[in-house]
Amino acid sequence: MTIKYIQDLNFWLSEHPSIVYFRWSPTESWGATWSFLITSISAYITISATLHILLLLFRRRKPVPLGSIPALHSLAMAVLSAVIFSGILSSSVAEIRDTRWFWRRSKTPFQWLLCFPLGTRPSGRVFFWSYIFYLSRFLHIFRTIFTILRNPQKFPGFQVLNHSILICMSFVWLEFSQSFQVLAILSMTLVFALVYGYRFCTEIGLQKSYFPFVMFCQIILVVTNLAWHLGVLVLHFWKGGCHGMGAWVFNTVLNSFVLLFVLNFYVKKCLSERDFAAAEAKVKASEISYKLLSPNRL
Repeated sequence: MTIKYIQDLNFWLSEHPSIVYFRWSPTESWGATWSFLITSISAYITISATLHILLLLFRRRKPVPLGSIPALHSLAMAVLSAVIFSGILSSSVAEIRDTRWFWRRSKTPFQWLLCFPLGTRPSGRVFFWSYIFYLSRFLHIFRTIFTILRNPQKFPGFQVLNHSILICMSFVWLEFSQSFQVLAILSMTLVFALVYGYRFCTEIGLQKSYFPFVMFCQIILVVTNLAWHLGVLVLHFWKGGCHGMGAWVFNTVLNSFVLLFVLNFYVKKCLSERDFAAAEAKVKASEISYKLLSPNRL
């Protein structure tokens, strides 16, 4: 019974005809055009900015009640991320099994994950799940709307930029069959499953909010993405070329912006927390001094 269940799961994750014969194409795949990419990102930025401005015009200071919507969104993102992680992992194993005869003399399986052979086309199992990851970015951006409604006085510029870059990068991965995208999606979906699962637990009250957990996960993601970028560069010159290196350069520039914004955000966060702790300690020290020097004590 267990073997049958595993076989059925493997079929739906990597052997279904829709997955095996997937092909990224403007005529066959929804959202597979540059015009759609530019329009969708522009619409996302415009809607976010407009909503923020409207809340300011109506002088809304208190958070807008959202009920269980953010919790359901977090649950959906956690489940979807886990499915994509499982799907692309299973599909990578199947793809390596079926195509290893073509590249086994020049690459190990791990090197194939980092460095696609020259001439790779965006079709087959791993690109199907890369496409699902691309589509999931549009569900991801609803997080920005929740952030604006919860804090009407502050526009989440970094979040808007980060989500826009993720949509753009995931499109470029497919458009140019970019190397290392399998490892990038595996690391991202694993982190997203953990972070959104954690957020779901905090939303429904099972777990208290613990900011360093999210920060730790995001730092790990930045470090692993940096490692994948460097790995592709090494293999490109060592193994005679990796597919999609032009897109790799573009991707590296976008990731550099994300890295700078992440570092800037967390440095400011740590400094503000340190200043707050120092101010709190100073207040407590003054209270103790006042009590010790109070006339009632003498």
